[in-house]
Amino acid sequence: MPDHREHARAPIELKVDYRKLNSFFADYTKNISKGGTFIKTRKALPVGTRFLFRLSVPGREPPFELSGEVIHANAGPGEAGMGIRFVWADDVHRQIFEQTVERLMVESLGAEVARGLLNRTQGGG
Repeated sequence: MPDHREHARAPIELKVDYRKLNSFFADYTKNISKGGTFIKTRKALPVGTRFLFRLSVPGREPPFELSGEVIHANAGPGEAGMGIRFVWADDVHRQIFEQTVERLMVESLGAEVARGLLNRTQGGG
């Protein structure tokens, strides 16, 4: 099955904190890209839900405060969690975050593999 994602994803685990009603949750990402992430959780939010969350990134304080929208969720058998598309209020915050994701990809996968993934999704390969 072909991968039609706009942005390459890297298998990076980061801590995510968010709130649902009056409960707070701390889960982890399975992967991340410039455009979104997959949060591993058995308490997925409904598709279409927009919510605020904090993403802890090594070497960066404070955590990123991000807005996202649930684009798919799976609470059943298999990989439980929810796919999140980032929602940006402005280009400045988006660019800072994208640079951080690129750095994480290089640190996790190595420069050559990260460059290949990034070029592939940007029309360069």
